Amino acid sequence: MLTVAPEIEALARFGRALADPIRCRLLLALREAPAYPSDLADALGISRTRLSNHLACLRDCGLVATVPDGRRTRYELADERLGHALDDLRTAVIAVETDRTCVEADVKGCC
Repeated sequence: MLTVAPEIEALARFGRALADPIRCRLLLALREAPAYPSDLADALGISRTRLSNHLACLRDCGLVATVPDGRRTRYELADERLGHALDDLRTAVIAVETDRTCVEADVKGCC
């Protein structure tokens, strides 16, 4: 049975998912279209084992869902609104990158 996570927990899950570049790339790929693990592994240039671990994390965070398709399993975003949220975040990140206020960002690796 699925339960709706409280708002703060949902944001924390989304943040945890976005904390890894591979998971970001996976979410962006699934934003474009549902896909099979083998196709995702090939597109991202990573092993299927590594991909499986990242997909498990995204499933546990409630961001992706599996859809049985015969003997295969297809992955897709759990909610179409996640695609819109990713678009909004990408836009915000681009705005931040063009207006960096932290003068030590390159040295400290922050911001």
